[in-house]
Amino acid sequence: MARPSLITMRILHFADLHVGMENYGKLDPQTGVSSRIGDFLARLDEVTTYALDHDADLVIFAGDAFKTRDPDPTQQREFARRIKTLADRIPVFMLVGNHDIPGMSARATSVDIFNALAVPNILIGHKPGSQVIETKSGPVFLSWMPFPVRNRLLAYEEHRGASVDELDKAVEGIVNNALAAFAQAAAEQAMPRVLVGHFSVTGAAYGSERSVMLGRDILVQKSALADPAWDYVALGHIHKHQNLTENDPGLPPVVYSGSLERIDFGEEVEPKGFCWITLERGATTWELVRVKARPFRTLKIDARDATDPTEAALEKIRSRDLTGAIARVLIRVNEEQETLVRRREIEHALTAQGVANLAGITIDVERATRLPGAGATVEALTPLEWVERFWVSKDKSPERIAKLLTIARNVISDL
Repeated sequence: MARPSLITMRILHFADLHVGMENYGKLDPQTGVSSRIGDFLARLDEVTTYALDHDADLVIFAGDAFKTRDPDPTQQREFARRIKTLADRIPVFMLVGNHDIPGMSARATSVDIFNALAVPNILIGHKPGSQVIETKSGPVFLSWMPFPVRNRLLAYEEHRGASVDELDKAVEGIVNNALAAFAQAAAEQAMPRVLVGHFSVTGAAYGSERSVMLGRDILVQKSALADPAWDYVALGHIHKHQNLTENDPGLPPVVYSGSLERIDFGEEVEPKGFCWITLERGATTWELVRVKARPFRTLKIDARDATDPTEAALEKIRSRDLTGAIARVLIRVNEEQETLVRRREIEHALTAQGVANLAGITIDVERATRLPGAGATVEALTPLEWVERFWVSKDKSPERIAKLLTIARNVISDL
């Protein structure tokens, strides 16, 4: 058994940058680039500034640099410029995530250019591996597992004719065996030890990554990661920040740093940032450092009892701080009020409050229930009408109800 190390070092862990995401953006006429791309690069600027100002010993990027596997050259340039700024002073480890991997195994990943140019101080984890990394505060033992891709891990002949489930189990076995070997090697080291991974873990709460998922997901057991051999496990892939061993004293932190920028309204209330780690063998501490992610704001206005629904909406808008936000407005009215909603006035009020972009104004009209046919009873409602009534009672928006009814109609037609 290796003797405990007294080495203490400062590490910055971030993940899931996804440069190229343009949801709810506006085209900048001067650059021809979406305003949202600027948001994502600004978050990387915050990471770079913090790491340099706080004298980090190592920066760990746990995967997914871009939105797509074939990023725009301008996006690649801007990403590389910032990473090079870090690497000029600090060792940088970059793991390959599922958004970085091309469909064909022979093609390069979106971050392999750093290897090809042999950029000093940058290490790319495109295959499972381990290495001792020297920092100004001492050595750290680093192991990594990139996003598990079946056709890169399995021999074709060996698994010819296997089912999808059988292939998934085979990949899980390969990943678990590699993780066990990494932990065994780590346990023999006296220095601090960090594991980096990009995949889903049992027990984790999913985030917006489901909506932009590329590739078939593989689930890794938490027990394969929460090994006392590690001092910190740095994860990417899931956009919701969380520590999977928060309630497990004695186990190392197994942490998803989460994405740096919000993608959609599902992340409206989620904190966004990166992890700042004080790494020490057996005594590691860490914190989430929040970044200035673009705020998303949903304004829900129930105007059914208002004399003027537009005035009710304007009053609500004026009471909110919407500076720089991407906003959406959901207004609930009854049939008689529907024509009293003046969209243009609402849009002007949002602009006056500093909204960066308007995602939409949805008018939810509560209509009186009309049974089919004169003297008809509730028993005369069709199954589809019952489904619609149910979702209306759950306060779903008209757009959402329309989508749900389409699904229900297809299901019913197949019965």
